[in-house]
Amino acid sequence: MKKRVLLLSLVAIMTTTFTVTSCSSDDDFGATATQNGVLTLNFSGENITSYQTLDIEIKEVNTGAINKKTIQNTSAFSFPLPYGSYKISVNGIVIASNEELQAGASAQTDLTSPVTNLTIPLIIKRFHDDFIIEEVFFTGVKTTDNKNYNSSRYFKLTNNTNKILYADRLILAQSEFLTTDDKNPTPYNTNLAFPVKGVMVLPGAGTDYPIKPGDFLVIADNAINHKQNTSTAYDLHNANFEFPSTNPTLGQVDNPDVPNVKVIYSQMTYNMFFLHNRGFESYVIARFPVGENETTFLTGRKYDYTYLNSAGGITSKSAYSIPNSWIIDGVNNSIPTKFIHTLTSASIDGGWTSVGTIDNDAARYGKSVRRKVSGTENGKNIYMDTNNSSNDFVKDSEPSLKNGIVHPQ
Repeated sequence: MKKRVLLLSLVAIMTTTFTVTSCSSDDDFGATATQNGVLTLNFSGENITSYQTLDIEIKEVNTGAINKKTIQNTSAFSFPLPYGSYKISVNGIVIASNEELQAGASAQTDLTSPVTNLTIPLIIKRFHDDFIIEEVFFTGVKTTDNKNYNSSRYFKLTNNTNKILYADRLILAQSEFLTTDDKNPTPYNTNLAFPVKGVMVLPGAGTDYPIKPGDFLVIADNAINHKQNTSTAYDLHNANFEFPSTNPTLGQVDNPDVPNVKVIYSQMTYNMFFLHNRGFESYVIARFPVGENETTFLTGRKYDYTYLNSAGGITSKSAYSIPNSWIIDGVNNSIPTKFIHTLTSASIDGGWTSVGTIDNDAARYGKSVRRKVSGTENGKNIYMDTNNSSNDFVKDSEPSLKNGIVHPQ
């Protein structure tokens, strides 16, 4: 069978949650009792004839309790669960039109009655013959005297294809929202676009920056040898690109031998692009389609939204969003104790990865998220790419550039 990849689309069914208090006798007056219901998940999709394997994870948002189940050769399954609000992720393999298809999904529902049914339809998942995000080092390091060193962070993008790719005009963007907070904004549809708070674009006219198959490019926050400042940091002087620096308080030194990316949108002062050092953001790489550029993006991709704030009022905000059709890869980041939702469509990333296990984990410094190696070809690594970061990435990894930037031969 020919292999392609599908996704399960996001289906949100919102109901009303409530707390039930039991008072069956004078002895237990006011005691809180847990009521249980049954959540039945039904899977469907055009031309799908078989559901080979589906890995399902159901997380209760308030308690963090997680239920996992792998089902085979069935399109439905029922879970006995306490009443609550649930986030659901699904990844697996189906058969459609005599093709073996990988699948990923996200959904949500409130369980407030004895029986709740949630239907999740399937749609085709797109893959791009282009760069992938191999690694993100967002945590930073501690100095030898245990102080934060807020530099030497980087993105590592890899040519996982068998042809030369050009890095010219690549877009790299960070999410407007956090994976640890659900503001329930309106409008919001991850199946259409990716809201962003920072966007940078690599230089080049089209063929100025070729990257060979199996090779990679590094975009560093500051392309210098950071070991000169602290032995715990990394030598990034030969990065391919670096973030621009106009903030005098950071004390960053521009490397004239390394081209600067261009930050075309940022919500930070000094037009900065700064990574969340606990990893609560998501990142995507994209390309401008024919007829689109920086100007058309900034004039035509404004994203205005509202949400209910903690004071009970309505907050209105403006950002930008990147259409999913532009995006070639993405990765969601979070931590187990605070994860609420992914910020991408499952067509881009149906899972998430992490550094650390708790908020402000002191053990996170000097670690990164790195993509798994699935094999080798002509002496070069081939990286796992199922558009599911829970499966594709190694959490709490040793940074690959810890000992400097060394390209494959």
